[in-house]
Amino acid sequence: MRRPCHRFVAWLGVQAMAGWGALQWTVLAASALVHVLYFRTLLHGYQVSDLSVVYPVARGSGPLLSSLGAVLLLGETLSLVSAVGALAVVCGVFLIAGGPTLWREARDPARRARVRRGIAWGAFTGAFIAGYTVLDGYAVKVLLLSPILVDYVGNVLRVPVMLPFALRDPASFKAACRTLWRPALVIATLGPLSYVMVLYAVRMAPLSHVAPAREVSMLFAALLGGTLLGEGDRVVRLLGAACIAAGVVALAFG
Repeated sequence: MRRPCHRFVAWLGVQAMAGWGALQWTVLAASALVHVLYFRTLLHGYQVSDLSVVYPVARGSGPLLSSLGAVLLLGETLSLVSAVGALAVVCGVFLIAGGPTLWREARDPARRARVRRGIAWGAFTGAFIAGYTVLDGYAVKVLLLSPILVDYVGNVLRVPVMLPFALRDPASFKAACRTLWRPALVIATLGPLSYVMVLYAVRMAPLSHVAPAREVSMLFAALLGGTLLGEGDRVVRLLGAACIAAGVVALAFG
């Protein structure tokens, strides 16, 4: 029974894609390109600066720019309550990632240049996050494409672009495949599944609400980091978690 079911699902997907025109393929190709730029920018940011600088700037600026893009490009409206909620989520992400520490480190001349590079590349990464978020939101909300097909086709289109980077060092690539295939399989399963759920949420709710609400994952990161990993700044992290929770509630009622 499984094989005929899989064939039927594949047939439905092929039939849906057969009706796509130049606009649909252009949007998906642009989204795939922006996804690749996001990956490369994020990784470069980690190379030239610290994760603790790049990650919070990217995760904080991404949803804020996504909300602005939804208002300017998709014609959504953002109430005052929703705007405050989005800003609360961004502030919460910054606090959870140890925001005040960033400013203290920036006072040290030896650290200032590295922190500035992290802020710049984190902001670039956030811009690309907003770019693919708005493009994919347009695909599922305006073009009414299936979220599953948007994610699947996007992954397929990214393969020929990413493959040359992976094959620059074939020996290392093969070694990584042998040793890391289990966690890679988990990520390859849960990553697309979570993003498809996000795209379904975008289809049902305003993108300017969904994009900041995605950062609720940082709340769990704060709790796990403080409880399981014994990370410091617990009060600041809990305050950031409270900001995220309050921001999501404001988005829901805004």
